[in-house]
Amino acid sequence: MDPVVARARALTLAAMLALIALGLAWELWLAPTGHGTLAIKVLPLVGGVAGVLRHRMYTFRWLSLLVWLYVAEGAVRANTEAGLSRALALAELALAMLLFIVSTIYIRRRLRRGAALSP
Repeated sequence: MDPVVARARALTLAAMLALIALGLAWELWLAPTGHGTLAIKVLPLVGGVAGVLRHRMYTFRWLSLLVWLYVAEGAVRANTEAGLSRALALAELALAMLLFIVSTIYIRRRLRRGAALSP
């Protein structure tokens, strides 16, 4: 396996897990909104963990599109909230951007490698 692909997969998994942990901690303990019902926003990410572990290209592709919802939420909440919530929103924004970048690197390298292997 290409070492860049392996590192991109590891970083994708780490960013996903960090985004899941941040989303749960934010909505359940650190700065809950309502009764913690916004914690369900991490469910799509939880569903993608198995696909990332199995190197499923389809998962990486939909993940690179899904992550923009987290970027949008982080940007909006960073501009509309104050204090701890603003810091958490900036962390969400940074993690979501990292997740997009490394998943895109993974996809591009896998596609490039596949094109190089085909006759």
